[in-house]
Amino acid sequence: MDNNNIDHLFRHHSGKMVSVLIRIFGFTNLEIIEDAVQDTFLKVSISWRTKQPENPEAWLTQAAKNRVVDIFRKLKSETNYSPNLTHGIQTIAISELFLDTEIEDAQLRMIFTACHPKLDPRDRISFALKTVSGFSIKEIASALLTKEDTIKKRLSRARKSILKNDLRFRIPQGKMLQNRLESVMEVLYLIFNEGFHSNSQQQLIRKDLCGEAMRLCQLLLKRESLRTPDVYALFALMCFHSSRLDAKINSENELLDLKHQDRSLWHFPLIALGNSMMNKAVETTNFSHYHFESAIAAEHLQAKTFKDTNWNKILYWYEQLNQLQPMPIHVLTMAVICVQNSSYKEAESLFNQLNPEDFAQRMYLFYAAKSDYFYVINNCNKAIKYLDLAINTVTNSFEKAFLEQKKLRWLNTYNF
Repeated sequence: MDNNNIDHLFRHHSGKMVSVLIRIFGFTNLEIIEDAVQDTFLKVSISWRTKQPENPEAWLTQAAKNRVVDIFRKLKSETNYSPNLTHGIQTIAISELFLDTEIEDAQLRMIFTACHPKLDPRDRISFALKTVSGFSIKEIASALLTKEDTIKKRLSRARKSILKNDLRFRIPQGKMLQNRLESVMEVLYLIFNEGFHSNSQQQLIRKDLCGEAMRLCQLLLKRESLRTPDVYALFALMCFHSSRLDAKINSENELLDLKHQDRSLWHFPLIALGNSMMNKAVETTNFSHYHFESAIAAEHLQAKTFKDTNWNKILYWYEQLNQLQPMPIHVLTMAVICVQNSSYKEAESLFNQLNPEDFAQRMYLFYAAKSDYFYVINNCNKAIKYLDLAINTVTNSFEKAFLEQKKLRWLNTYNF
C-alpha cells in the first residue's frame, strides 16, 4: 500500500479511534491516546508495505481495540491509575464501543466538545480538525494559512481549557443544544469553505476538507434531535458547491470562473441531493444565512448557460443575506452582480462603501472586482491598475495565474 492510501486511511480512521478512546479514558489522557493512535498507524505504514490485509478497516478497528488494553497497562504502570469508565458506559462492553453506531456517537460527542463556547473560537476549528478529522498540525496550518507553532499553541490551549473547565464529553440537551449546534455548523462551514476556495499557496481546492465537512454534517443529520432546517440548509449548500468542484480547474490545471466552466462536468446527483435537502430546509419561516447562500448557489446551478443566469434573483438573495448578516464581502458581491446587470451607477455606489482593508487576506477580491468594473466601462488605465493590485496581493498560485492571463487578454484588447 502506498503512502497516499495510508494517509487516507489515517485521516479517515484516526478521528474515530481518538473519539472512542476519549469516551473510554477521558480528556485527561488525550495526549497518550493521540500518541497511541499515531503509533498504530506508524506500524501500519511499515507492515503494509509488503502486504495489505484483506479488510483494512477491520484491521484498524481491531488495532484500536488492542490499544485499549495497551493504554490500560500504560496508565496502570506509569501512574498507578485505574481508568474509571464513566459517562454512562460502565455496562457497555469495550468491543461494543467500536460498533458503527457507537463510533458515530463518540464522534458527535467529540465535535460538540470541540465547539464548546468555553473554548476560544480561534481554537475550535483547529481542535476539531485534529481530534475529529485526523489532520496533522502541518495540514491544519496549511489549511488555515497559519504557522505550525500557532496551531500547536491553539491545540494546547484547547486541551488546557477542556481540562480546566472540566468539559463533559457529551451532546448538550435542551436550550444549550441549539447554541452549541450553531457553533458546530460554523466550524463545519469554515472547514468546507477552506476546501472549496483554499487560502493555501499551491492548492485552490482541498477536496479532503470539503469531504470531511460533508461527512461530519451527515453525522448531524443522522441524529433526529439535530435535524434542524439550518443543518439541512448547510448540507444543501455543501452539495451545491461540491457539484462544481471538477469544473473549477481545466485539464491544464488552470482556474476557470463560473462563466467559463464546462457545465456538463457538474455533478448532477449532488445537485439533486442538495435540492432534496433544501426542500427539508425550507420547512420553517426563520431562514439562516445558510438558507440564503444555498438559494444563491441553486440559482447559479439552474442556469443552463452563464447568459441564462437570473442576476436579479441572485441580487435579491444577496440583499436578504446582507440584511441578515451585514458583511463587506456581500456588498462586494452585490457590486459585481450590478456590473453583470450593466447597472454601473449602482455598482459604483456599492464599491464606494468598501475599503480594500475590509477583506484582509482576500484583499485581491476587491481589486479584481473593481478592475472588472473599470474594464466594462472602458476605463482601461484604471482597469489595468486595479488588476495589477489584485495580482500583487493574491497568494494562491492558481488565482494569480488566472489574473495574469486576464491581464494579457486585456493588454491585447487595449493594444497597449
